[in-house]
Amino acid sequence: MNYNKLIDHTLLKQDATPEQITALCYEAKQFSFMSVCVNPCYVPLASELLKDSDVKVCTVVGFPLGMNLTRTKLEETELVLKQGADEVDMVINVGMLKANNDDYVYNEIKMLKDAVGTKVLKVILETCLLSDEEIVRACRLAKDAGADFVKTSTGFSKGGATVHAVKLMRETVGKDMGVKASGGVKTHEDLLAMVEAGANRIGTSNGTKIV
Repeated sequence: MNYNKLIDHTLLKQDATPEQITALCYEAKQFSFMSVCVNPCYVPLASELLKDSDVKVCTVVGFPLGMNLTRTKLEETELVLKQGADEVDMVINVGMLKANNDDYVYNEIKMLKDAVGTKVLKVILETCLLSDEEIVRACRLAKDAGADFVKTSTGFSKGGATVHAVKLMRETVGKDMGVKASGGVKTHEDLLAMVEAGANRIGTSNGTKIV
């Protein structure tokens, strides 16, 4: 298996500098990773640096809490697409999911997927905050809304990806939808465990070490 193309080479730290993002992009090209995942302000830089490569530019929306207004998430999505993003990882409103306001969660995902169109939308569930029932419900809502992936975590909450959550997500969405494991994937063994559980994309800041 070509593990390189499973990896979204990620740098989302609050203190990330342009120089660090530049290094991230050069590493992604060197190791032929699937994408770099950067904060929205760095989409233009990453897009310019990667324009002559097959490495995609991934960014985050409503990150990391997911509690922004839907309109804010939508406008942020439209802006990053104009600036060169190929993939958007959005954070759901966890509070609305826990309140059983499924229409709110579904409509928000659907609105962003309509904006993304043929590009890729990943839906971050923040599984460490959810029960199994809530993970299943969130996965179904994301699938029904047309999202391309469900994703475990932001990496900014109290826990990251687990084999249990990834397995549950894969069982719920079936074989035709993507599952991204992110948060705490630090070693080759971690990556193999997530792939075995059903992940077909890995978000990690340890991509070069892993490969």
